[in-house]
Amino acid sequence: MAIITNDVSKLVKIPGIGAKTAQRMILELKDKMKTVEAVNKDEKVANAIVEEESSGEAMAALQMLGYNRREIEKVFEKIDTKGTGVEDIIRKALAVLGR
Repeated sequence: MAIITNDVSKLVKIPGIGAKTAQRMILELKDKMKTVEAVNKDEKVANAIVEEESSGEAMAALQMLGYNRREIEKVFEKIDTKGTGVEDIIRKALAVLGR
């Protein structure tokens, strides 16, 4: 990211890299690196995959506890599963299912 954003100060923190070397690294490598937009897009895709996997794992765990898929899907519509881990999703779902 330091190369993509032309952040010489971050590169200078690396032992053995001075200001001139950092500027040269940026100049030579910037064209070969992804753009900031491409990096952000890749991060969004990766986050979506992780969220989908977390929901799938939570659903499997709840099914192992004896809840049926339709029941779990209805609960998932009610709770926020985005940006949370498997344990948190299960905890929230159990709170709703226990009511």
